Amino acid sequence: MNVTPSSFGISPGALIATLLLPGAFVLQGNAAEAISYNRDIRPILAENCFSCHGPDPGGRKAGLRLDTEAGLFERRKEDPAPVLRGKPEESELYKRLITKDQDEVMPPPDSHKALKPEEIALLKRWIESGAPWQKHWAFIPPEKAPLPAVGNAAWVKNPIDQFVLAKLETRGLSPAPEADARRLFRRVHLDLTGLPPTPEDVEAFVAEFQFDADGTLSQWVDRLMQSKAWGEHRARYWLDAARYGDTHGLHIDNYREMWPFRDWVIRAFNANKPFSEFTVEQIAGDLLPQPTENQLIATGFQRCNITTAEGGTIAEENLANYAADRVQTMGWVYLGLTTNCSQCHDHKFDPFTTRDYYSMAAFFRNTTQGHSDRNTKDGGGPVITIPSEADRPRWKALPGLIGEVRSQRDARRSAVREAYAQWLGAATRATLEAALPAKDLQARIPLNEGSGNTGKVVAPAEVPEYQSGGELKWVNDGKLGPAPLLGKDTAITAGDLGDFEKNQPFSFGLWVKTPAAEVNGMLLGRSNTAEGQKGYELSVNGKAISVTLTSTASTDAIRATSGKVVKPGAWQHVFVTYDGSAKSSGLRIYVDGKLDTSRPDTRVLSKDASIRTKVPLRIGGRLNRPGLEEVAVQEVRMYGRKLSDREVKDLADGPALVAGLEAGEKRSKAQGDALFEHYLAHEDSAYRELDGKLVALEAEREQIKARSPLTHIQEEVKDKMPMANILMRGQYNKVGEAVEAVPPAALHPLPEGAPKNRLGLAQWLVDKANPLTPRVTVNRFWQEVFGQGIVRTPEDFGIMGAAPSHGELLDWLAADFRDNGGDVRRLFKMMVTSATYRQSA
Repeated sequence: MNVTPSSFGISPGALIATLLLPGAFVLQGNAAEAISYNRDIRPILAENCFSCHGPDPGGRKAGLRLDTEAGLFERRKEDPAPVLRGKPEESELYKRLITKDQDEVMPPPDSHKALKPEEIALLKRWIESGAPWQKHWAFIPPEKAPLPAVGNAAWVKNPIDQFVLAKLETRGLSPAPEADARRLFRRVHLDLTGLPPTPEDVEAFVAEFQFDADGTLSQWVDRLMQSKAWGEHRARYWLDAARYGDTHGLHIDNYREMWPFRDWVIRAFNANKPFSEFTVEQIAGDLLPQPTENQLIATGFQRCNITTAEGGTIAEENLANYAADRVQTMGWVYLGLTTNCSQCHDHKFDPFTTRDYYSMAAFFRNTTQGHSDRNTKDGGGPVITIPSEADRPRWKALPGLIGEVRSQRDARRSAVREAYAQWLGAATRATLEAALPAKDLQARIPLNEGSGNTGKVVAPAEVPEYQSGGELKWVNDGKLGPAPLLGKDTAITAGDLGDFEKNQPFSFGLWVKTPAAEVNGMLLGRSNTAEGQKGYELSVNGKAISVTLTSTASTDAIRATSGKVVKPGAWQHVFVTYDGSAKSSGLRIYVDGKLDTSRPDTRVLSKDASIRTKVPLRIGGRLNRPGLEEVAVQEVRMYGRKLSDREVKDLADGPALVAGLEAGEKRSKAQGDALFEHYLAHEDSAYRELDGKLVALEAEREQIKARSPLTHIQEEVKDKMPMANILMRGQYNKVGEAVEAVPPAALHPLPEGAPKNRLGLAQWLVDKANPLTPRVTVNRFWQEVFGQGIVRTPEDFGIMGAAPSHGELLDWLAADFRDNGGDVRRLFKMMVTSATYRQSA
């Protein structure tokens, strides 16, 4: 009989999957076929028995195990074996199925499971026939079975057809007619590229197909596989399996650049990279000898997991979750096993224990990835910069040039010691103060008078004196003499100083000492709370420093925040520079002369925004708001330009340099080193020229980096063996036994000589002894073409997963794929040129 849509009462679009992977033809034992344990018996036991008598000792009842050969056929102390081969009436397993005793019958009534009469009969026949047992089919290495004989050999195009036709013929069925040329070409085009063909290509194909159908199809398949769209379409499926995403996935869900990994996957498919290399580079590209940039990018497969920077999370919990994600992803993608079931307990059905789970996690715990992504695109772990082709030559040259100039600069340091000693002997406080940045200084407020509520403002032009809103207290331990101690009602105002706009570069800051108790509030700025905090302000927020530029609406703002840098009770120099870009990235925070690892957000001030406000410059609190209490301040400076790193450091080092100079022979080594650095930066022109060259080269490198994409990679911790701890019930804080990195005990061991790290794991995945990787991979590719896998549960090849609808075909394809170097194009061409694929739906 011919198979037609009406034969099955299904739509033409659904027929192809039903025809090729005949779910309607599920293999069950019948009188004409030998009973197969894997095909016929194990599914019955798995469904009804293994939850109580399977691999998990925690859930095992009566110490009885039915998922192993020994458990089924060996005597247990005084109890007989559950199965006596050839003797169903004497086999405890069979007797428990047919008894009428409600206390003895299995499965027990409260399990709500019951075997069908035909299933009980099948078990009886199996025992009568000698109860042949098999290891689970997925754990047996695939081999190529001899191609089955078929009656209609003329229909066969390649081995796929041999298996499919043999199965059809055993059911008394015949293949459907071949699809017409137009439909076939559209089908091939969509399956190989994801795109429909052009009308011109359709007509060309049809014209050629009528004269040489096989040759025309073969040539067009090759042509489509040479197109960029081939790799893009294949990558679409792989990236879904790899849980690819260009955002962090949790909390704020900020952008991150993973797309270089996406492009690597596309290039790999378009280059027809052997699947073994494709796998090794994604699992362990960083551990290969002298890894290339592309091999590092490939490890992004492991970095596609969701991450977080949410403040309520716990570092160790996040790291445990990241490792769990990688074990589970590898289990689904490469092994087709639900490894996630063993995170808390031994697997209920498959031979995969909790120990196996954490031994696999050990491979992924020995990395440099941090627990937090910091809500930035480059946060949370190792990244690499990917320069454009135009920038790449310079990017490669810069490290050498930087190293050469740094060597020359360091040599100059050694050559100026005698000249430095002469300078030091003649230097005065005025010498040091003259080196401080003076260009575009708009205001300097020393705050060192020691009495009164008004004082001097030093600047190039006439400016008003400052005034406090209440009685100032003064402390004697300032950085530059006595310093005012602010109170909630004693904020200092300084008229119209610091009148800046969003598109104007400027810099400002001061010395500050905070009390032991954490404080929160504005240190310095012009901020109008009546206009939604319009203006700019430098603030202390507990342990952090922040700077904000705000327009009329509080949501129209840019901001940067430091790490936890505040040291209560200590004087600290806090300074901010801004480049006038209206972007958060244009803000830089310095603490004690060092650029903090600032965390700008990604916002930009709107085009029409303005930060100018009529409120005066204030030190120690916003207008009409309580000020900072018990906070000492001194030496406020404001500039109408963006200061350089060197200039900010000079301002921070100033008091220490003066103290060191005045200490004379009693100066400390640190003070002497600081004076020497000052001399090099300001007094020695040769050193300054070399240092300028070095700064320019490093700035060029940063500019290239800033305009280049980056991508997250994996990086192994050096000189440390991978290990993990078993987490009881999967809880990050219930730490159990330490385990080393090894594969699951029920599967093959690491290849001989393979290292116990991710490189060894990658080699284990693609080892010819691995029964799962080739089957799982071929099944996934088959599903991409036919809509349903030969195993219709592509991520579960375990005992509870679906049995293959055509096991011999799956094994033949898996062995062929493995033995031909993992040639993806070869496999796809075999599928889409088969007569099976070419049938009409």
